[in-house]
Amino acid sequence: MTLLWPWALLLLPLPWLVRRWWPAATSSGDALRVPFFQQLQAEGVVSSGHHGRHRLQLLLAALCWGLLVLALARPALAGKPLPLPVSARELLMAIDLSGSMGRDDFAYQGQAVDRLTVVKAVADDFISRRKGDRVGLILFSDRAYLQAPLTLDRQVVRQLLGEAQVGLTGRETAIGDAIGMAVKQLRERPADNRVLILLTDGTSNAGVLQPLQAAELARQEQVKIYTIGVGAGPQRVRSLLGSYTVDPSQDMDEKTLTEIARLTGGQYFRARDIQGLANIYRAIDELEPVAGDPVYLRPITSLQHWPLAAALLLSMWLVALRLRLFTQLGASLRRRQEDA
Repeated sequence: MTLLWPWALLLLPLPWLVRRWWPAATSSGDALRVPFFQQLQAEGVVSSGHHGRHRLQLLLAALCWGLLVLALARPALAGKPLPLPVSARELLMAIDLSGSMGRDDFAYQGQAVDRLTVVKAVADDFISRRKGDRVGLILFSDRAYLQAPLTLDRQVVRQLLGEAQVGLTGRETAIGDAIGMAVKQLRERPADNRVLILLTDGTSNAGVLQPLQAAELARQEQVKIYTIGVGAGPQRVRSLLGSYTVDPSQDMDEKTLTEIARLTGGQYFRARDIQGLANIYRAIDELEPVAGDPVYLRPITSLQHWPLAAALLLSMWLVALRLRLFTQLGASLRRRQEDA
C-alpha cells in the first residue's frame, strides 16, 4: 500500500482552520422569532444544544472530508517489480566459410590453426557478452544462408557458430549476397540499432549482388556495417633455395571492405593474428555497447475509487438525515396550522 500524493493529507485540518480563523457571520437585523419554537424543541424537531443528532451529522461530514482527502492522496497497491524491455541492438554476424578460411596462418596456444577456428573462438566470446541484444548468424561462401535469425537466445547462436565448417556452403566468396541477406533481415527492425559485422578473408567472386551495390542498399536501410579482414600479414619463408616473402592475405580486397564500412557509417578492421581479432571485437563492443541491465517497474493498482465511494455513501446518509429533519419540521408546521 502506498500514497502517490501523500502531501494531499495536509488538507485534512482545512475545515477546522476555516472555522477557527474565518470571521463569524454577523446579523444586521433582529433575529427571526418563531412563536412555537418551544413546542418544536419539545417534540425533538430542533435543538438548542449539541445533542446526538447534531454530533452524528458533524461526524459524518468530517468522515466525508477525510475520505475525499484520502482519495486526493491517490492510495494505490504496488505490485512486484517487473522488468521492462530495453532498447536492444539488432546485431547480425556474417562469417565467411570459403575455402581460404581453412588456411593455417594463425597461431593459437603455440600451434598453427586455421582462420575459421580462431574466428569461431573469438566470435563466441563476443556473442556471449552481448547481453540484451538480438544476435543472428549468416554463413556465406558461394551463397549466403541465414543460419540463425535474430534472437535473444545467444546460446543457440553460439552453438550454430561452433558447428560451422569450411566449405559448408561452397568454396567461393559472395560478400554482396551476405550483405543483402543481412539488409533483408534488419530492414523491419528499429532503425537506430541495425548492425552487421561482416568477416571475410578474400575478394568477392560469387553471388548476385556486387559488394558496393549491396552496401548502398544497406546505407538506404540505415544498416551500419563493420567489416573485418582476416589473415596473417607478409611472412618470410625459408626453403632449400633460400628465403622469400609470402603474403597469405594477398587476395583480400581491403579497399572494397573499407568502402563498405565508410558508406554505411561503420568501420573497417584488419585482423592479422588472434590477439588483433580479439581487440577488434572489444573495439566493436565500445562502439556498439550492449543494451545493459533491464529497467524494473512496479505495476500500480489504483485504490482511489474506494474512499470516493465511501464518501459518496456517507454524504447520502448525511443528506438523508437533513431531509428527515426538514420533513419533521414541515409536519410540525402543518400540525400547528391545523390546531390553529
